[in-house]
Amino acid sequence: MLTRRRFSFAIGALSLIPAVALADPKTLTAEETFLRMHADELILIDVRTPREWQESGIAEGAWPMDMREPDFGRWIVATLEQNPNHQVAIICRSGNRSGRLMDLFAQNSIEGVLDVTEGMLGGPRGKGWIPSGLPTVSAQTALEAMPKDLTAK
Repeated sequence: MLTRRRFSFAIGALSLIPAVALADPKTLTAEETFLRMHADELILIDVRTPREWQESGIAEGAWPMDMREPDFGRWIVATLEQNPNHQVAIICRSGNRSGRLMDLFAQNSIEGVLDVTEGMLGGPRGKGWIPSGLPTVSAQTALEAMPKDLTAK
């Protein structure tokens, strides 16, 4: 029987578990993503459309890859294979498309991709890259900076 004392103890013990332990290990916040990119641990891929890149800019350091392009799947696999010392994460506008892509990756046995679920503009899963005040660059700057061989420098 669960007494009031045991119940209070159980609730107190739960508060000792770090929130990170309860989070989905395949998702990242915008802030976590920013820190991991600048620690040279992570490659961020912006899967939105060129029009969206033009409208809001791209996360500084992210690689723009339009998910509608026929070669998108090949690009993701190449990025994973050619960068074994980096994790790869994807970001979209609000987390909906990246979530669908994560399901598609799982169905096709593509592992090792993380999801920035709050996206560039934020939504129900978090504040978002831009509202968090994280740096952005123009689409042109991001395209020019992206390595053509998909290998992080």
